[in-house]
Amino acid sequence: MNARTNEPRVGITPNLFGIAYGLTGLAGCWGYAAVLGFAPALVSDILCILAAAVWLTLLVGYVTQVSRRAGGWGAELTDPVLGPFISVIPIVGMLLSIGLMRHDRGAGQWLFGVFAIVTVVLAGWMTGQWIAGGLDMDKLHPGYVLPTVAGGLIATIGAALAGWPGLARVFFGIGLVSWLVIESMILARLYFRGPLPPQLQPTLAILAAPPALAGLAYLAITHGKVDAVAFGLAGYTLLAALVQLRLIGMYRHLRFSSGFWAYAFPYAAVATFGLHWIAYGHPPGARIWAWVVILAITALVAALAAETTAALARHRFLPQLR
Repeated sequence: MNARTNEPRVGITPNLFGIAYGLTGLAGCWGYAAVLGFAPALVSDILCILAAAVWLTLLVGYVTQVSRRAGGWGAELTDPVLGPFISVIPIVGMLLSIGLMRHDRGAGQWLFGVFAIVTVVLAGWMTGQWIAGGLDMDKLHPGYVLPTVAGGLIATIGAALAGWPGLARVFFGIGLVSWLVIESMILARLYFRGPLPPQLQPTLAILAAPPALAGLAYLAITHGKVDAVAFGLAGYTLLAALVQLRLIGMYRHLRFSSGFWAYAFPYAAVATFGLHWIAYGHPPGARIWAWVVILAITALVAALAAETTAALARHRFLPQLR
């Protein structure tokens, strides 16, 4: 509590970086659409700039606040609920670096390399911490896929685009194997334990991201090759999307909070993977279908941004600090 105002203390928590994560996901979707010839590249560039501004603002505020919190960085990294979201910081850095490569390849490669190293080191440390410190099955949530799965697969895409095929395959191994291991544990928790608390239920959307990211990563390292593996990953992405449709009824009863940004990046990843299949299958009205996908994910992120702006105006958005 704040002694002077007697109001709950609020501040920046790691899950807030989901805002920048979602914006970079949307930027990536528009960028991929531009590569396929469906949309202009300018929108992607504008979204990258906006995401970078949000990311830097949150980063400065978060780093400044952590040093004044009980337990400091040790408590942040080992928090069983919010700890995994810290990995989003360097992951967003990788995504912004990928966007930079389109304009300055050298600078983009250099920055990507730095953020990729930080991502992998942090993923290794967190995995080791989960082994050494143990995990509470009841506190396990889909956000645990972020450090190794999302980090590894996004690093795969970036390394492939940077022209480092061997490193891309190494990162693909990290992401793919971690996905098989970690998601099985998360699903076991969801199947056999009680439901997630309401504030964590939006993280269920994160489960849609791994198969779509795996598909995009596979296409990146094979230069767009469509084979049995690509079709298999598309099949699991379809299943993950259908699961999300079933969960809409649950989501509708939740009160808006910062956790809702968990929807943005996963759905953007699915939309981006969907654009590939529209381009590959080239159904009648392919350009129209592509724009339906692009505008749908843009509308979702715009709605999240509008709700966030309104909540900030009412001082009801920033999480309360324990």
